[in-house]
Amino acid sequence: MFGMPDRLNTKESGQERGVDVSLPQVVSREEWLRARKELLVKEKEPTRQRDTLNAERRRLPMVKIEKDYVFEDPDGKAGLLDLFEGRLQLIVSHFMFDPSWEDGCSSCSAGADEMSTGLLEHLHVRDTSLVYVSRAPLHKLERYKASKGWSFPWYSSYGSYFNYDFHVTMDDSVTPVEYNYRTRAEHEQAGTSHYVEGDQPIEEPGTSFFFRNGDDVFHTYSMYARGAEMTGGSFYFLDLTALGRQEEWEEPKGRASDARVSVPDFSS
Repeated sequence: MFGMPDRLNTKESGQERGVDVSLPQVVSREEWLRARKELLVKEKEPTRQRDTLNAERRRLPMVKIEKDYVFEDPDGKAGLLDLFEGRLQLIVSHFMFDPSWEDGCSSCSAGADEMSTGLLEHLHVRDTSLVYVSRAPLHKLERYKASKGWSFPWYSSYGSYFNYDFHVTMDDSVTPVEYNYRTRAEHEQAGTSHYVEGDQPIEEPGTSFFFRNGDDVFHTYSMYARGAEMTGGSFYFLDLTALGRQEEWEEPKGRASDARVSVPDFSS
């Protein structure tokens, strides 16, 4: 039988410290291993379901981008194709930063704090670029970026319809309000109207994914709201792209010209 829940009791700075919280039961190694194996069976189910879902995502059709969006970074003006930096795929993190704000969204900032050089390098190895895009003018982005010590590419879409077209800036005077593939009426019916309430324009977070074939750019996927929780590392980012992890075990076959073996060292 498992033991009773324990009470946390630690020492800190030479003083005994107790916390009245519910803790896991203390059991023998044999009992723990039996419970762990039972949980492992359940853990494998969503892992396989995720593989199937990722394959379905890669089978989604894609939409050719027809508009000439203009962005700006410290090097000057850029088009959407330029954001790929010559790679096949592009991930755009829609960072909430209204032009009237002095600082960026705190929640978006928390996520950006976790963006590492290593993650960007791993994505680059798999022919994928990742950039941030916000509606605020460049000088505000650069000031805020410097204050946070960030080094990732961050572009301003100020004056562009990019944010409106990808439904992360909502303003009925520009385009009908839609967020996470729901209209205002659908949000009200679903009990999620908080996403579309407030003074317009409304800024919301999201991530969009693109693929290029020569100079033609295609939109393959976008996710919003809690969907952003899926981006839990380099593999999770790649899982959301049209080419996936580009490894030999993935479905559908033939998406990678040089499929890698499943070794998570990103040496290739």
